[in-house]
Amino acid sequence: MLPLPPHWDPETVAQIWRVPYQERAHQARAWAEKLGIPPASQDHHRIALLLIDVQNTFCLPDFELFVQGSVEDNQRLGAFIYHHLDVFTQIIATLDTHSAAQIFHPCFWINPQGEHPTPATQINYDDVIEKRWQVNPHLAPALGYSREHLQAYAEHYAATLSQAGKYPLTVWPYHSMLGGIGHALVPAIEEALFFHTIARSSPVRYEIKGNHPLTENYSVLSPEVLTNAAGEAIAQKNTTLIEDLLTYDAVVIAGQAKSHCVAWTVADLLTEIQIRDPQSASKLASKIYLLEDCTSPVVVPGVVDFTESAKAAFAHFAQAGMHRVQSRDPMAQWLKL
Repeated sequence: MLPLPPHWDPETVAQIWRVPYQERAHQARAWAEKLGIPPASQDHHRIALLLIDVQNTFCLPDFELFVQGSVEDNQRLGAFIYHHLDVFTQIIATLDTHSAAQIFHPCFWINPQGEHPTPATQINYDDVIEKRWQVNPHLAPALGYSREHLQAYAEHYAATLSQAGKYPLTVWPYHSMLGGIGHALVPAIEEALFFHTIARSSPVRYEIKGNHPLTENYSVLSPEVLTNAAGEAIAQKNTTLIEDLLTYDAVVIAGQAKSHCVAWTVADLLTEIQIRDPQSASKLASKIYLLEDCTSPVVVPGVVDFTESAKAAFAHFAQAGMHRVQSRDPMAQWLKL
């Protein structure tokens, strides 16, 4: 493993600050020269690091959807990136991206008293059919729908989630708002990604997800619902990213939260692997490495705890051939190339 650069300070991971880009660029070039780090274009084995939603909204205390354990996860993740600057050909960072008027935010729904749901409310099919929760009629024109059509879509949406065995629609607090500070990457991790970009001449690939108003989008590879009640497409799979990920010799995955956006992304990737080549699915799955000490599940004390569902998901991924690994172990010990 490479040494940690002098500027890395794990104590800053839980703080908001400005990355000094020009200074870090100069240091990254000098660091690459000092340690003989080659440009990514010369890599014999192409390895990707996929970071799921390492954003302030999920990873900083007092932000909207802070994941317990994410600060420590990111301290380990930052060190892991610097230790392996010479290993990753490409770093891909997803950005959960929202506006206020989306199906999982409070203002989208009202009850018969005209009240919005509180965060963590779960809305299932019966709630919608029996009109315990209805769409906010005042939002319909702004979304291009009549009140009746938007309500019909909401019924279709809740039914689709139920039939697919997915989580019921969860009303989340307003979070990861486009243009807001919560949407940005955690500064310490953004700095590490920028440092890698300069040191290896390999720009970070940013993937936007979650900005469609009428569907949740836990996975970066696919929204939760793809069609309306008439079977017409409202959103699409991220086929470009799916295809690109499968071209790498190995893909390492970390981020937040283990029970939701990480698990959903990995599950979608596994499904695509199994669909494309059922005979070689386990071989393709073996290219995926889950950085398990750099991700944590959603836990809201006294409200919800997704720890067990996260454990079950990762156990399923391992049974399918994926690897559960630790950041503290040198990649040479667990990378199968």
